[in-house]
Amino acid sequence: MNRYIALLRGINVGRAKRIAMADLCRMFDELGYTSVKSVLNSGNVVFDAGGVGATDAAGAIEEALVLRLGVGAKVFVLDSQELAGIVADNPLASLATDPARLYAFLLSDEAQRAVVEDLCAREWGAESLALGRRAAYVWCPEGMLDSAAATALGKGLGDGTTSRNWNTIMRLHKLCGDGACLP
Repeated sequence: MNRYIALLRGINVGRAKRIAMADLCRMFDELGYTSVKSVLNSGNVVFDAGGVGATDAAGAIEEALVLRLGVGAKVFVLDSQELAGIVADNPLASLATDPARLYAFLLSDEAQRAVVEDLCAREWGAESLALGRRAAYVWCPEGMLDSAAATALGKGLGDGTTSRNWNTIMRLHKLCGDGACLP
């Protein structure tokens, strides 16, 4: 059994793409996934899936979101080992004094890595930007909304990414370790 983490982009942010977490979990159950747990109210789901790869799971979830819940959203699916790698790779963990202001942006291809490499070469003042194997990390001491580095990263990566603050990443990581179905 594989343990996965689904990160739905833009769910329950502002007034757009509103989904009740109970409906989202029910949809995951109907897709045949087990041990389904939502985390917070922003489209984070931990689940187990036997014999299904991350890419196939993401496609099935995206399709079901539209067909069953009437919401279109990009879905990023990581296995528990990928998430553990994102946690282990974080070069900014010791710098960040507030995990709510430290963000991980998921990277999906080499073009995105090149964008982040260019941005890492810039000076960001009190902020920091770093590149890992599967994620870009940004420390926003004044918060995400006031962060030039996070804004540049978001623009550069576009719709091909989603981000979560470090508190959420660690909560998801803990949930992956709590289950018996780790890969």
